[in-house]
Amino acid sequence: MTDTSMTPETTSGATSALVTDKGRTTIADSVVAKIAGIATREIAGVHDMGSGAARTMGALRDRLPGSTRTNMSRGVAVEVGERQAAVDVDIICEYGVRIVDVADAVRRNITDRVQNMTGLEITEVNIAVDDVFTGEDKPEPPPERVQ
Repeated sequence: MTDTSMTPETTSGATSALVTDKGRTTIADSVVAKIAGIATREIAGVHDMGSGAARTMGALRDRLPGSTRTNMSRGVAVEVGERQAAVDVDIICEYGVRIVDVADAVRRNITDRVQNMTGLEITEVNIAVDDVFTGEDKPEPPPERVQ
């Protein structure tokens, strides 16, 4: 018979699977930030993430040779404790969506994903909507180096 008393499915909010009598599990801030970033991007109506400066730096980084992956934690800041985490995200919404509904969906999805994957209790998810994407905001391509 297997002991399931400490599996994530059966752990209540009163005890934590992260701190047991057999040891402690720590989860890096970057792990929680990546989970939160992916959870945010899953929501319809979220066009991009990050403040203007972060998006600009990300766009430049994405154009570097050898750069093949998008930084999933761009626009996400987290504070992780032993049993709890707080998340702040900066998003750009699609024009025409109801921003309040998008923010609520992002908040729910981040909370669900992070809690289910890590066992951390999410104390708050703060969302800053930094811009609205209209489709006309396409960045200009960089100038050709050789003509």
